[in-house]
Amino acid sequence: MMRMRTMRLAAAATVVVASAALSGCGPAPWAMSTPTPSEPVKTSAPPVVVAPPVENDLSSGSTQRDLTAGAVKVAVNYWSDLRMDRWTPNAVKPVSLSLVTTITPNDGQKVYLQKATMLAVPASAEETFDALEPQVDQASVKNGYLVLKPYSYSQTFNVGQVPADATYVTLQFTYDFLVQTKPKADEYAKQTATDTVTVAIAQQAASGSND
Repeated sequence: MMRMRTMRLAAAATVVVASAALSGCGPAPWAMSTPTPSEPVKTSAPPVVVAPPVENDLSSGSTQRDLTAGAVKVAVNYWSDLRMDRWTPNAVKPVSLSLVTTITPNDGQKVYLQKATMLAVPASAEETFDALEPQVDQASVKNGYLVLKPYSYSQTFNVGQVPADATYVTLQFTYDFLVQTKPKADEYAKQTATDTVTVAIAQQAASGSND
């Protein structure tokens, strides 16, 4: 009897040891923990595209330019009697100019303006439209208009209807001069000066008074 009891105790001890051995082969405690979820990747919003402001050379009411045509220096002043908020697509938009010239060296020869031309080209940020009919002031006197300082030339051109989608109009000016080769000579040299003025087109009809 004593021997059989000893054998049972030994067998029970073996089972306990085996159980302990099996439990020792399991995963480590930290491996059983629930993984921390990763934070979602933050994506930046697409940049907001802002249309650049429309250039307007007459935004202050007028603009002055200094041009060169050979030995001739040309000072031009541009302005409009129509308020800029009334420069709508359908409006008749006047552009006035005044110019005077000097010449170096000034030996007494005269400078004449034969012809002044304005070509208006409406456009937007996406498209350039067909140019309007050019406006030309051809001198009606022999040789042209005397424009050597202190004599000056003034004129007003009109920009007509432009497409409704136009946001600005580019005014291309060309000035053709005749310059005496020497004082009292009947021989002349032709010189040409060009300039560009950009004016914004108002997108809404103006309201209120005309003052």
